[in-house]
Amino acid sequence: MSSMRVLVAGGGIGGLCVAQGLKKAGIDCEVYEAAPGLVQGGYRLHMNVLGGDALRDCLPDGLYELYLQTSRRTPRREVSVMVDAQANEIWARPHVGPPNDSPRPHTAVNRRTLRQILATGLDDQLHFGRSAVGFETDDDGVTLLLDDGSRVRGDVVIGADGIHSRIRRQLLPDVREVDTGMRGMWSIAPLTDELAAQLPDVFYDGFVIVNLGDGTILALGVYDPRRPVAEAVAELAPGAHIDDVAPYVMVTYGNDMGAAPGDDLPDFAHDSPAVLHDALRRAARGGHPGLVALVDGVDESTIAPSAVRHLEVADPWAPSRVTLLGDAIHAMPPTFGAGANSALRDAAALTKALQDVVSDGRDLLEAIGDYERQMREEVFPIMRASADPDAVHADTLPEEARR
Repeated sequence: MSSMRVLVAGGGIGGLCVAQGLKKAGIDCEVYEAAPGLVQGGYRLHMNVLGGDALRDCLPDGLYELYLQTSRRTPRREVSVMVDAQANEIWARPHVGPPNDSPRPHTAVNRRTLRQILATGLDDQLHFGRSAVGFETDDDGVTLLLDDGSRVRGDVVIGADGIHSRIRRQLLPDVREVDTGMRGMWSIAPLTDELAAQLPDVFYDGFVIVNLGDGTILALGVYDPRRPVAEAVAELAPGAHIDDVAPYVMVTYGNDMGAAPGDDLPDFAHDSPAVLHDALRRAARGGHPGLVALVDGVDESTIAPSAVRHLEVADPWAPSRVTLLGDAIHAMPPTFGAGANSALRDAAALTKALQDVVSDGRDLLEAIGDYERQMREEVFPIMRASADPDAVHADTLPEEARR
């Protein structure tokens, strides 16, 4: 290990990816995660070249191959599609990101599976149930403050602790969280042979938005891994703690961004899964038979309410020994499926910056400053575009989101 010690606040996708990258680079790294373990949080994640290439850079070869094999089968069209309730196509647009045309393109993953892959091999570095609450810096280093009163000394602190980041609130206290007004729910329906036979072909495209015509939308995404997860794990990471996952369709429902919940769309936050499932059924009533069957097949135990928030775009700030990645600095609505990919992009870029400090003797603050500047240039335009209330309905990507 090098003489540099990096402390990561947050064990989400971005925090785990940067830890893998730093470990691969021979840099000492410790991750402090508030949750007691890798809890479920959401289901299917769209992947693009930015996120997929970051995983290639940061993961050992075997774990990267495991990511590819447990990704969704390549769909007939890797695009975002809007349809009406009868599954008639309204428009289709490419996903955000560079061309994605390799023999095994980046498609989609199960979120928990990806986190478990990213956690593999980090056992001694990953500390659950320990939440970062702040930091103290001086000329010689930085101290991470934890909720149990303990203090950990290092050279760099990375705030990867999500939209409610305590690290960001101390570093950039003027950045506000914004409530989009979007309220709804997440769920999954097992992709049984019977259900698969009823779904229209368009539902198997990259990602599908169903415009119900009443100010609400359903968003659908298939997860059907290229290889059974347990089989791939047994070959590529034997002994790793990675759950088996059967094929499913992610089903989300809610109102459009920018409109506050009204009497016709309850907040959902305090409703039971059965009540939420009834709301889903009402939303799909009269739609394509495959849509009705999909909603009927939702597993009620997977239903969870959602409220979409994002961060304001931060003004440039002076680099220091404390930096940020992912949702801690650019939490965005899921409009373009770019949030997780941007966090992974950050992880790979920050790993490279810190590796340059260790291997090439580059000035630490200069390297961190360049990482932050490039992040603002590359990610903030997507962040701005994703917060446009009309973006979800547009049939072309806004200029600032194109790459």
